[in-house]
Amino acid sequence: MMPPRVPAGHGARALVVALNPSIDAEWRVARVRWEEKNEVLSERRWPGGKGVNVARWLRRLSHPATLLLPLGGATGRELARQLREETLPARVLPVRQSTRVNIIVTQPAGHQLRFNPVWQRLTPGEWRSVLAGITRALGHAKCLVLSGSIPRGIPATAYAQIIRRARSAGLQCILDCDGAPFAAAVAARPFLVKPNQHELAQWIGRPLGSTKAVLEAARVLSAATRGWVLVSRGAAGAVLVHAANRAAWVARAVPTTVLNTVGAGDALLAAVVGKLTAGALPEDWLRWGVGTGCAATACPAGRLPRRSQIERVVARVHVRAVRGGRPIAGPRAAAGPNNAS
Repeated sequence: MMPPRVPAGHGARALVVALNPSIDAEWRVARVRWEEKNEVLSERRWPGGKGVNVARWLRRLSHPATLLLPLGGATGRELARQLREETLPARVLPVRQSTRVNIIVTQPAGHQLRFNPVWQRLTPGEWRSVLAGITRALGHAKCLVLSGSIPRGIPATAYAQIIRRARSAGLQCILDCDGAPFAAAVAARPFLVKPNQHELAQWIGRPLGSTKAVLEAARVLSAATRGWVLVSRGAAGAVLVHAANRAAWVARAVPTTVLNTVGAGDALLAAVVGKLTAGALPEDWLRWGVGTGCAATACPAGRLPRRSQIERVVARVHVRAVRGGRPIAGPRAAAGPNNAS
């Protein structure tokens, strides 16, 4: 049975919540020398963190979105200024601790080291204030995107709490995280979840070495959420599954000259959200998602390609429908640790 077109108004505004935003800083080096002084040849900084990435990509794809995020300290002010310069609509929730800085060390051949601080913490009072701010913002959106790790001080049930409030307000909820917050949020039944293949393997509790195994695990997850599951697979592309409708599609990545992989999954998700809120068919979600993710890898970290470049890559994506099936086995182990992006 093919699922019906998802009802949504053209241009329906998405609310993107980034609970753990960052400044992303790339340090260019000639080479990495262990146990020795390493000279940084240049630094480039831009707005980062998974939720911020999704909002930037939605804007690039001409889909209306508002970003909601807690910011603090000098780096928080820097990030707010960068968002204003990009004319990206954002609602800032002030917190005491300075916003983190993620470090990307890039060598000439493109090899990277990535360092993401995990000490960011919200106080109980700040979390209550952030949750209240999110709840107020739900009334102005048609779709909610929850993307990225959560800072310390926030319960693992944070995303589950937000999803339940959003669903009560009639919003479609899209989730991209992993670990304990993901496991807790599954029971809240988000409309769509986007693990990558590794995160899906963590949740299901077994390795996923083939497309068939990924599809089977995605169907198990879809049965648990009663919604859509989008699995990003790097160079292998992505799959989109809805177990109840026995619907599944597979799309392979388009060959590109890869300059960077930071944020490619966020680009994929943003394109899917944009097409979903515009009322497109699910196979078009996948086509645009995979094409946009591939286009992202052809750009330096933090830089977004022109819309025309994205469209050329999307036109080369082939989406293949596969026969649906019933989930055959549930998760065998607890989910892994929360990501730090």
